[in-house]
Amino acid sequence: MICAKMLMRKGTLYGFDVHGHSGSATVGNDIICAAVSSAVYLVANTLTEVCGCRANITEADGKMQLVVDVADVNKAQEVLRGLHIHLKGLVAQYPEFITIQLTEV
Repeated sequence: MICAKMLMRKGTLYGFDVHGHSGSATVGNDIICAAVSSAVYLVANTLTEVCGCRANITEADGKMQLVVDVADVNKAQEVLRGLHIHLKGLVAQYPEFITIQLTEV
């Protein structure tokens, strides 16, 4: 199962932590993993390369965590909210393969 956490501080999004594999199909044919992976890479690239946000990004097989630098959190809100909406849509379509939660830290 894919577990997605939208990271928050005092109600403000500051990043995400996504890990796992959906297991809905074989590797290379899993459209749910592909959709989530594409979305998180798009967000990471948009925040760092387009918006100019500084972020700490950790990635490994089946995991990506992105935490925006505190000075750039306001600049990142709309993109992070877009990811949250996108992931909620995937959860609605594939609830047995992906979960999402807001995590206040």
